Amino acid sequence: MSEVVLKTYNLSKKYKETMAVDKVSMTIKKGQIYGFIGQNGAGKTTIIRLITGLAHKTDGEIELFGQTNNLDESRESIGSLVESPAFYGNMTARENLEISRLVRGIGSKDSVDKVLELVNLKDTGKKKVKNFSLGMKQRLGIANALLGNPKFIILDEPINGLDPMSIVEIRELIKKLNNELGMTILISSHILGELSELATNYGIISHGKLIEEFTAKELREKCRQYIEIIVDDSKKATVLLEEKLGITNYEVINDNMIKVYEKLDETGKINTMLSLNNVEVKKILLKGQNLEEYFVSVVGGAINE
Repeated sequence: MSEVVLKTYNLSKKYKETMAVDKVSMTIKKGQIYGFIGQNGAGKTTIIRLITGLAHKTDGEIELFGQTNNLDESRESIGSLVESPAFYGNMTARENLEISRLVRGIGSKDSVDKVLELVNLKDTGKKKVKNFSLGMKQRLGIANALLGNPKFIILDEPINGLDPMSIVEIRELIKKLNNELGMTILISSHILGELSELATNYGIISHGKLIEEFTAKELREKCRQYIEIIVDDSKKATVLLEEKLGITNYEVINDNMIKVYEKLDETGKINTMLSLNNVEVKKILLKGQNLEEYFVSVVGGAINE
């Protein structure tokens, strides 16, 4: 059984009369890239702040690396980038990280160079952080999170506002941390197309409640594209699909519905063939969802609302 890095039990956070996090039970296992999805104000950042100790829970439990007690000690194995990273603009990347290292009492002096190399900022030299691009600042924020060699990285909206090239750089960095260094990563983002390029697992949160957790494989099944065909006789239609068009990757749903998972660009050809062979085609259309469309179908609203 995979080692559990994070598990919450009915985790709740109330601000006056507002329940920002409502009985959330989520699980992240070692080696996963967990994509945390939700609209603005859904509770993503509040949960991240609870996990990292930046806010105190109202109720429920947090388990880190199998421990529910001594969470401050367990949190020493977490690196995080929550909201916008704050650095001294008149200092270099190396100077900023050295101050952070000393204040936090972590790592050795050479650990600064190691994380700068990891995020491809080692050659910035004397360039001041105030002159960095937003993408460079985000990579510096991730470098700061990596000080102390954490086992678990939490990144809150790390690609928000970045240009396409910077998004690719952050994506490749996250893949490297996961694939080469074996780090477990929790990443929240509203850029769902990009998140679907990274995540191995997902959690959807809405109005403070965890709606659903699923794997990337399960998402592919949920969002798999197919041709839906409504006919008067499914049995006759499937025989024709096989004999006339060589289609074998299909599923008979009932007497009148078939889902075809191949030749997705040949709906016209399929329709014509069935009609010419006396099968009444009542409806034929291409179906399937991407991650954003699936999110909308689950929570009933767009991610950016």
